[in-house]
Amino acid sequence: MTLFRRTLAMAVTAGVVSLTGAGKPPKIVDPRSVMSPDQLYPTTAVEHYLTQEVFDYVRPGFNIRVNSVTIPEDRRPVVDLSFYDDLNQPLDRLGQVTPGALSISMVLAWWDPIKRQYTAYTTRTQTSPITNVSAIQASADSGGAAAFTDIELGHARYRFRTVLPADFDRTKTHTLAIYATRNLNAIVGKNYYENVEHDFRPDAAPVTETWAAVTNVEQSCNKCHNPLSAHGGSRQDVKLCATCHNPQTIDPDTGQTVDFKVMIHKIHRGEDLPSVQAGTPYVIIGNQQSRHDYSEVVFPQDIRNCTTCHETSAPESHIWFDRPTRASCGSCHDNVNFATGADHAAGPQADDSACASCHVPEGDREFDASIKGAHTVPLKSTQLKGLIAEIMSVEDAGPGLKPRVTFQLTENDGTVVNPQSLGSNLNLLMGGPTKDYAINPIRERADGAAFNGTVATYTFNRMIPEDAIGTWAFSIEARRTVTLSPGTTDQRNVTEGAFNPVKYAAVTDGAPVARRLVVDMAKCNECHDSLRLHGGQRLNTEECVMCHNPNASDVSRRAANAAPPESIDFKRMIHRIHTGEELTQDYSVYGFGGTPINFNHVLFPGDRRDCLSCHVTRPASQRASYQLPLDEDLLPTETLRDYYSPQQPTATSCLGCHDTRSAAAHAFVNTAPFGEACASCHGPNAEFAVDKVHAR
Repeated sequence: MTLFRRTLAMAVTAGVVSLTGAGKPPKIVDPRSVMSPDQLYPTTAVEHYLTQEVFDYVRPGFNIRVNSVTIPEDRRPVVDLSFYDDLNQPLDRLGQVTPGALSISMVLAWWDPIKRQYTAYTTRTQTSPITNVSAIQASADSGGAAAFTDIELGHARYRFRTVLPADFDRTKTHTLAIYATRNLNAIVGKNYYENVEHDFRPDAAPVTETWAAVTNVEQSCNKCHNPLSAHGGSRQDVKLCATCHNPQTIDPDTGQTVDFKVMIHKIHRGEDLPSVQAGTPYVIIGNQQSRHDYSEVVFPQDIRNCTTCHETSAPESHIWFDRPTRASCGSCHDNVNFATGADHAAGPQADDSACASCHVPEGDREFDASIKGAHTVPLKSTQLKGLIAEIMSVEDAGPGLKPRVTFQLTENDGTVVNPQSLGSNLNLLMGGPTKDYAINPIRERADGAAFNGTVATYTFNRMIPEDAIGTWAFSIEARRTVTLSPGTTDQRNVTEGAFNPVKYAAVTDGAPVARRLVVDMAKCNECHDSLRLHGGQRLNTEECVMCHNPNASDVSRRAANAAPPESIDFKRMIHRIHTGEELTQDYSVYGFGGTPINFNHVLFPGDRRDCLSCHVTRPASQRASYQLPLDEDLLPTETLRDYYSPQQPTATSCLGCHDTRSAAAHAFVNTAPFGEACASCHGPNAEFAVDKVHAR
């Protein structure tokens, strides 16, 4: 044990550091029994791979505790703070005793519970070099480092430069919002960010009124953003954002408000905003005149899923349906002119007082003018009866045989659906082998299946090839068109699709061997909510891979003058789609009707290094689904539009994201006719293990 670590352990054991007051609890509560980085941090964290010496020196992490906020007679607030690492040990603010200087910024705002908005005391004047217009914006206090007084290691006071107004209301809830950075990029390869929001009342009375619209970022924003981070990464809490992004803050370059409830709705509706559809891009100019055009943002689910962001556990999760305002509603519906009444059935609205008269929280039917009604997601309509497909058995699944499938279609209440009622929207398919699908699956229309009133039996017209081996998979694609609210002005059609069941049958295997499970459909739907493709009939990635196999391409739909074809192998396609705008090569796939679909504009909101965002989670005793080596005897992928073809399985996966010429060359020279050498360097515990190079 090094001298530093031995001293640190003694300090922890003795409990010499006492931190009290408001703020986040330390990430590590009791480090006495766990002191090495590989015990403290998961394999997906860069800290896991630090040597003990570097770990002892760096002392990773950054946490802030607000001990007190006082407002003296000169009305310049004084904040007492403590700083500590993940071992609950003090950090030097200047980065001299402990590495990594701390940059700490503070916003002070008061909360108006009637208007439900913050107003910041800490402001700045921003002048546009484009329009020469000036605007006062909410900002951090400008006192800077000189405003700090260090009391002891890990303990300091900050005196605001901002002077509160003489008539500031001491009975209102005030929020001290802190965003801070510990700069360790040169040592660890990352910075540590900390956000703290401390509510208090200057009159010392209990705080009863707070901003609480979104309180669990992990259950809302970070389902997609992983993690939410703005302005260089230091702003990660929504409540912090709301203290500056309030009605007092205007972008002087464009005249756009950056009020949170307006800006966030508009950003997430993106290309579907009526204003964008009409030809006006949604642009905000940031610091250093950086232009942010959100007109190509595509929200990965139905924008009417309000509870995706307004998580139901938040104390004020109800505000999206019980507090309509012109600003919040007009942010998505930005074709409405409340001043003139254009595109608003109720005509002009001078203020918000009458909004709730028509837009009550919930009406007596879906799709009405009530807020919940107007935000009904058609696929979640209570008018839908549900469509469930189940494969009961597969017989005669052998080489040269025509398999017989017994299946059942039902509704949510168990009512049996006659397969003949679905017409051409009912297909059965089979493909194999499950070791690695090698052919386009055999798909046949199955509404002519024999039906006895309970179950249906269908015998394929085509046989399993005589040279087929292993295990084959069988699945169902079933959908129907349902008319919602028939005979009303709200009438609309929706495609109701069944989740694709997959049944495995041994062809030459002694027992069925399921296809390896690599991705988790539930994880896809964390961001997509209800991933439905190809007309709403493909809902299960376990079926998707039957078509999107190593030999599959868009050759049948790609125009001859646009050759060669593009691979649609799942492991290549999904990585490329989610890499999107960061790709160096074009990735366009020709779809139905010969229409090219380009994915280079996709803005992935998460961190692609987090492989478990999509991949299945396995027990610790098993190798993760994304780790090397991959299963043996997997097929190479035809990649005629890439730097070389074919690509072996590992290269196909990795070059899906890492699509540069140099990455392709690296993979090429490490590939032999009989296999790949990737796992030698990138396997578990290797110097460049997948977890290690993807660690965050």
